[in-house]
Amino acid sequence: MNIGLLIIMIIGGLAGILSTLYIVVSLPFVIIQKFYRKIRFGTSIMK
Repeated sequence: MNIGLLIIMIIGGLAGILSTLYIVVSLPFVIIQKFYRKIRFGTSIMK
């Protein structure tokens, strides 16, 4: 296999994995944070 193609495949794979991990971690965190602020401070969930 061509070394340049292999490097591009690795970089593309890492970009996909990192973006997926970011979404998997940040989405539940934001939802929990919104409910915490609603319970603690009485702010709107949609704010």
